[in-house]
Amino acid sequence: MEVVLRDLLSDLDHWRVEDQPIAIATVIQTWGSSPRRAGAKMALTPDGKIAGSVSGGCVEGAVYETGLEVLKSDRPQLLHFGVADETAWEVGLACGGSIDIFVKPLDKGFFNPLRSVLVEESTAVLATVVRGPDQLLGREMLVPDSGMLTGSISEELNEQVLKLARETLAQGESRRVMLSEEIEVFMEVILPPPTLIAVGGVHITIALIALAKTLGYQTVVVDPRSAFGNENRFPNVDRLIPFWPDEAFDQIPITRSTAIAMLTHDPKLDDPALKIALPSPAFYVGALGSKNTQAKRRQRLLDDGLTKEQLNRLHGPIGIKIGASTPEEIALSIMAEVVAARNNVGTD
Repeated sequence: MEVVLRDLLSDLDHWRVEDQPIAIATVIQTWGSSPRRAGAKMALTPDGKIAGSVSGGCVEGAVYETGLEVLKSDRPQLLHFGVADETAWEVGLACGGSIDIFVKPLDKGFFNPLRSVLVEESTAVLATVVRGPDQLLGREMLVPDSGMLTGSISEELNEQVLKLARETLAQGESRRVMLSEEIEVFMEVILPPPTLIAVGGVHITIALIALAKTLGYQTVVVDPRSAFGNENRFPNVDRLIPFWPDEAFDQIPITRSTAIAMLTHDPKLDDPALKIALPSPAFYVGALGSKNTQAKRRQRLLDDGLTKEQLNRLHGPIGIKIGASTPEEIALSIMAEVVAARNNVGTD
């Protein structure tokens, strides 16, 4: 499971109380078979404490040593490890691919508003200068989806960075951006933690919720039927809402980190939920049912006012094709499709 900044909060809070110097290493780009994606984090202190991961273990030692240098010099460093480099073999990156990692001291004053964004599960872009002159290297700007800006790159560059940050926020994917021939910024998208909402407490949902929790998703089950939506069936779900979808979705924030699966086979439950889910910012919406069931469902929803563009977002029949037959196998196919959608990977 990818370690992002939110996952490090507990350790960072503890180390800050101890007044420890802290360095943060961030993956800013990968190529080939590198084991971590852009945005993956590792935090470290001079007394040997480490939290998070930037490579699955193969370059952590070298990054830790760099982190110590960064804390001593108070100067950030941009690292590159590649399979063609001798350093790659020295640190163990012999599995192919390459990785760029930016290491900087934690700015404890800047971290306070950043921490608020993470705790409140808001959406934002963190812009960091990863290449440039010494006076700009490591400077940060926090651009929330709503609310006040924090930080400054420079008076000359702030407006350009703000515009690029908002474009990055709309695209929803972290990226490196050149501001000039000398200055490069990493635009890191901060999203709420991933959430899976399952409409219908059927047998498939039991297995699906277990898989989702294993993958780090917050889990929600919506079902007004007491025989299906009860704590005996879902003792470990994060939230159980025993209401009809119209009322239930009033209680659930749907964000770009939300996946929604309709699993009841009952139009009285699935259709109202789809009318809310398909126009929403949810990154994934799927519904159980055969091609014939899907065709009838699409026509009902078109008649009820949804557009063809909205219906084209629907994954149905739900799940990738793996020949699934048992509830557990179907749950696996659904979760695989959800993960692929979150990672912007096609499954055709």
